[in-house]
Amino acid sequence: MQATFWNERYQNNETVYGLLPNVFFKHCIDKINTGKLLLPAEGEGRNAVYAAKNGWDVTAFDYSEVAKEKALKLALSHQVTFVYQTTNFLSFQAEPASMDAAALIYAHMPPEIRSEFHHKVAYWVKKGGYVILEAFNPLQLELQSGGPKDVSMLYTQEMLKNDFPEHEWKIELLETPETELSEGPFHEGKAQVIRLLACRR
Repeated sequence: MQATFWNERYQNNETVYGLLPNVFFKHCIDKINTGKLLLPAEGEGRNAVYAAKNGWDVTAFDYSEVAKEKALKLALSHQVTFVYQTTNFLSFQAEPASMDAAALIYAHMPPEIRSEFHHKVAYWVKKGGYVILEAFNPLQLELQSGGPKDVSMLYTQEMLKNDFPEHEWKIELLETPETELSEGPFHEGKAQVIRLLACRR
């Protein structure tokens, strides 16, 4: 069901979330030493291409085979390469402490999957490595600029504090600002987001 939905969305639109990297992702990744980067739910490859162009060794995945094809085509046009798997949050596997950073950019998922996957991220990110996250918070339900319409799939600060606990992560930033999105037709306009930057202890 998920794969069918996303394949149709990516097939029926020239770009879904634009070709430029997410602004918060770019802001964070530019300040971190390069290494191995994980990008779940990477879609058409905008963040993967930016990171690869700037020296990161990128592994990405998404439900959608169509998204993968578009991402690899974008990579080719920018003369960069990265690993891109077609899989889901709970099926993806990585070696323990193998990633220097993981960036979850609008990687929304149901609560029972979210908590388990976020704990897996802690297993994959090495000490001193980072997690970068931007998603929608529950106030986004009132707006039309994108995101799930199921409140259980929108993230609060309390949720992320539970998923990335203090004894495992040093929280360098956790905020819920209002912002203006300009990321293609499905992320456009005033938005209520949540942003996290945390370092693995």
